[in-house]
Parts: sequence; C-alpha cells; structure tokens
Amino acid sequence: MKNLTCFRFFTPAILVILLIAAPARAQDVKTDTLKVLPADTVAAPQPDTAIISSPVLIDTIRYRLIGDGNFTKGNVNRSLMVLRAELIFSGPVINIATNPRFTYGKQNGVLAERDTYVDLFVDVFKKRKTYVFGLAALETSNLRRIDLRQMAGAGIGYRVIKTKAHDLSLTDALLYESTNFFEKATVTTIRNSFRVKGKHSFLSDKFRFNHLTFIQPALNDLSNVRWNTILSAEMPLNKWVTLRTSFENSYESVVEVGRKRNDSRITFGISVGNK
Repeated sequence: MKNLTCFRFFTPAILVILLIAAPARAQDVKTDTLKVLPADTVAAPQPDTAIISSPVLIDTIRYRLIGDGNFTKGNVNRSLMVLRAELIFSGPVINIATNPRFTYGKQNGVLAERDTYVDLFVDVFKKRKTYVFGLAALETSNLRRIDLRQMAGAGIGYRVIKTKAHDLSLTDALLYESTNFFEKATVTTIRNSFRVKGKHSFLSDKFRFNHLTFIQPALNDLSNVRWNTILSAEMPLNKWVTLRTSFENSYESVVEVGRKRNDSRITFGISVGNK
C-alpha cells in the first residue's frame, strides 16, 4: 500500500518535469541550429543582387534665348532683327553646345539680310585645363550671297582662367570648309580656326562683358581669310532676364562681285534664360 502511494506521487511529478524540460530542449535545439549558420550568409549581400548605378552622361542643362535688333525711320528706313539661342548640355565627361542664330533685315523696303547659322560643339573633358573638341556648322547668307556653307573639324582647347567672375579660353582647330555661292563657283578649303572666348562679371554680377573672336585663314591660300568678332555688354535685371547691347564685325576676303568684304552692326535687346 505504501509503494502504491509513492508511485501515485512520483507519476505526476515526472510528468510535470517532462513538460517543463521539453520546451527548454526544443529551444536549445533551435538555438544550436542557428549557431551553425555562418554569419556571412545572412549579412553579406549576394553579388548578383547588388545595385550598380550607370554613369550619367548629361547632368546639367543651361539655356538662353536672345532677341536683338534696331529700327530707324525717316530718310532711311531700316529694320534689323537678330534671334539667337545658347544651349549647353553638360556632363562629367562631355559638353554639348549649340548657338544657332537667325538674322533678318530690310533697307528701304528691300530685303538685305536673311541669314541662318547653326553650329554644334562637342567638348571632351572640358572641365579640365586642356580638352579636345569636335565641331560642325551650316550657314546661309543673303547678305553675302552664300547659298550654303558647310564646315566640320576638330581641335584642342585650353582654359586660361576659370573663376566665378571670369572665364577665358583659347581653342585651335583644323576645319574643312565648302562654300556654295549664288553665282560664284564653289570654294573648298582647309582652314586653321583660332578662337578667343571670354565671359567676365563685375560689380557682384551687376554688369557682364562677353567677347568671342574667330580668326580663320585658309592653309592652302593665305589670301583667303575670315574673321568674326562679337562683343556684348549685359545688365541682369534678375536671375532670368538681362538687358544687352552687342557689336559684331565680320570680314571675308573671298566674296561675290559687288559685295563688300567687311560688315558691322550694333544691336540692342534682351535675353531670357538660366545661363
């Protein structure tokens, strides 16, 4: 009887102990299982899932639209309108720029100027002191009786000064040029094109002075030379709008009969843009 009582007492006790020990043992097994896993299999990213960002070709766009002109009425009735655009697409490696312009003018009711010019510059490593570039241009001119002029070439540039207030660069290139005149025979030549370009800011950017000069002698005929100079003074009204006046002088030694070699003009206008 005494043994039976002891058996009844130990049986519930053993069951309680087993119930308490079973979860603890299960927890130990799980813990041991986690410990077996290498740490780098959880923390380290898989090579094929890593995100690789592609290089950016263009990250900045600057633009400016310009309208210049002058008008006189009286003994001489003259109207002149010059529309220009400046577009620059910049990136870490390349810089793409174009400066198209259209000129339209009348003298005493007779069409004098209806000229179009479109160019494209592709600069490589322009943010460096020395860079290389390629260029192409198309031009038509009623003023100089040019049906179509085509130019293409490449060269090297050198940034002389680059600060917040002043930017001055020199370039030199070899150009192939073909000019179809209205009456004169087509002239093809190889030119050396030397350019000086500068932008300068004064009085905390309240006044700006820009200049651009091309000197382009023909390598196979030194008497065939062209040059072009544009000077402009600007007064910004705000971040977007600028009042401006410009002076342009151009010269070509090879022209059609009855045309002068040198032309100059002064215009006044306004520009709008973020450049």
